[in-house]
Amino acid sequence: MEVFRNIKVLSLEQATVLPYLTYRLAMDGCRVIRLEHPVYGDPNRLVGEPFLEGEDRMYSYFMAINSGKEAVTLNLGEPRGQELLRRLIEQLDVDVFATNQLPRNYSKLGIDYERLKGIKKDLIWLGITGFGPASNEAAYDPILQARGGLMELTGEQDGTPEVEGVPLPDMGTSEHGYGLIMKALFERAITGEGSRIDLSMFQSTTSWLTVPVTMTKTFGKKISRRGNTHEFFAPVSVYPTKDGYVYIAVGNDKQFQAMAAISEFAALNREEYKKNAGRIADVANLNSVISDVTVKMTTDDLLKTMNSIGVAASKINTIAEVTEDPLVSKRLLKARDHKSGCELTLAPPPYHTAYLKEKGNELSFPPRFGEHNESILGKELGLTREELATLKADGII
Repeated sequence: MEVFRNIKVLSLEQATVLPYLTYRLAMDGCRVIRLEHPVYGDPNRLVGEPFLEGEDRMYSYFMAINSGKEAVTLNLGEPRGQELLRRLIEQLDVDVFATNQLPRNYSKLGIDYERLKGIKKDLIWLGITGFGPASNEAAYDPILQARGGLMELTGEQDGTPEVEGVPLPDMGTSEHGYGLIMKALFERAITGEGSRIDLSMFQSTTSWLTVPVTMTKTFGKKISRRGNTHEFFAPVSVYPTKDGYVYIAVGNDKQFQAMAAISEFAALNREEYKKNAGRIADVANLNSVISDVTVKMTTDDLLKTMNSIGVAASKINTIAEVTEDPLVSKRLLKARDHKSGCELTLAPPPYHTAYLKEKGNELSFPPRFGEHNESILGKELGLTREELATLKADGII
């Protein structure tokens, strides 16, 4: 939508949680300018493998969630850096300022809400922290998975706790932050008022524990990891085939009856299995009987059989296979570097925005370190080349 092109976001960001949030905003067409320290920058720029030969701070891990942005270096620990921040907010008419710095650094860097509100009273301010604005405890995604109960729910029943394959505390907090910014923009459009948003990654993480919390606190039931099976439905698990694995999820008794009516699965046609509770009570034997059948079938044959009776099933795809899925391949995003000719393939967006449609699913290439210092600080703020050179020599940019 045209409205998002008028939204300007200034983000003092690093790692994953905030960069993914601003990446989502860039997909909407918002103008996103990421701020980085002129010496240290975003550590994720140096994670993975070098992507562009001969170029520092453009490593593969950084590439995934930073397309569609601009980049400026700014030392906010210095008064001149804070003055430039003030000018950026004023002269660019910034709508959203976001940071995932520790709260103890807010005042020192001149990014606390009250100070920035004094520059632009309708500013939307977002601070993402690990455990809330009163805590300065360091927080990385696996730590939040551990403390937030996700690792207790992930892994084999008799095995050790494990981290999830995607960083849900990071990505989930990003999505919550995205929604809160949209809410704040709506409120500002109605009232003309800006707002302060403090978003805790821990609070975001534990909000996903809907069933586990209710079952634990209300019904006194211990909820823990169960491998590939489900706590409340059976059969639900991964089953071997002649040439791989298939995940089958039977959602109700009617679906199970349809499965048991197939000749190959006749051994399932037992009185104690007619109700889900009976199947849960004997889930190990139940899955063993099913595996004895599926291992004699090809993946394609098993999928066709399950689909014919309306039972949900899927091959366990590799990431490479996922990218070739017809529902995914046409929605993959691209980012081309016109300087080197390199092209990035990026994950599909959660929905196809009007901006992405207009751009043909292509975003601008992830910005180099300080790439837009001259265009933004020079051309838009009006600093001369001599002033920029002095600021660089003095470690301000």
